[in-house]
Amino acid sequence: MDAEESSASDRGNEKLKVDPDLSVSDVTESVVTPFQRRLDSVLQIPLGNWTTLKLGEGQCDVTEACLERMRAGEKCEILLSQVGNGPDVSVPQPSDENLPLCATVELQAFTPGKESWEMSPGEKWEWAKSHKERGGVRFRSGDVWGAAHIYSQALKLLITLCGHFREVEKKGHEHEAEEQSDTNAPNETQQLPSADEFKTIKAELHSNLSLCQLKLNQPEQAKASATKATQLEPGGAKAWYRLGQACQMVNELEEAKRAFRKLLEIQPELPAALKALKDITSREKETNVQLGLRLSKMFS
Repeated sequence: MDAEESSASDRGNEKLKVDPDLSVSDVTESVVTPFQRRLDSVLQIPLGNWTTLKLGEGQCDVTEACLERMRAGEKCEILLSQVGNGPDVSVPQPSDENLPLCATVELQAFTPGKESWEMSPGEKWEWAKSHKERGGVRFRSGDVWGAAHIYSQALKLLITLCGHFREVEKKGHEHEAEEQSDTNAPNETQQLPSADEFKTIKAELHSNLSLCQLKLNQPEQAKASATKATQLEPGGAKAWYRLGQACQMVNELEEAKRAFRKLLEIQPELPAALKALKDITSREKETNVQLGLRLSKMFS
């Protein structure tokens, strides 16, 4: 799906009242500019008004997840609840504290767009790059949840391109020579990066996602993302640092030391890595002291 006209209300169980004389074309024509992603609203869209949005851009991931399962004319209720370690947002509370906080979303109309399997490799690559850029903008603005979501969206698109790049690598220079010899034929691969650039971008996305997961207090996920980044690009200093941080958070100190030592091989005398290793040594000494005290009590 490409564009959606939706409306949402979040006042308890109250459903949004709309003008029955308002046509779909009026709704579409009334919205000529995209709205700004909102951090002060759980649904991330203006409430109480018709809104036109484009699915797949991660502009309002909560509402999009709802709309993806709806048909034109359907309404859906979203129950909202507080979650831990999330960003501070303004959530209007219902007047009756016993009522659940509920938002009603109505899908008035939609215009079909391309599904991921219908896109060409070049189109997927452009979408992935734009997702990466938007993820950076969101992170710098403090929207860590939104950044993590859109980095994940970009990685999902790149996964579908892995087979294409494996095929390109298999054909190697012979394939490139054949493509260059046919100058009159459209060349899809011209829109795509080299295999090395593809790995670099994918590694950066995993590394950026790892940073978001660290900020969101998700160390296990951060460790997995950083590990993938280091496997794709062993020379990526940021990924090794984030892997070390994640291992520290899950108390895997030996793994953390290996990550920080690898980082020092890439960037010798890096203060952050040296400090991290010093902190780990202090933690290990403290752990050994505590273990010694426990053993002495057992045999005393």
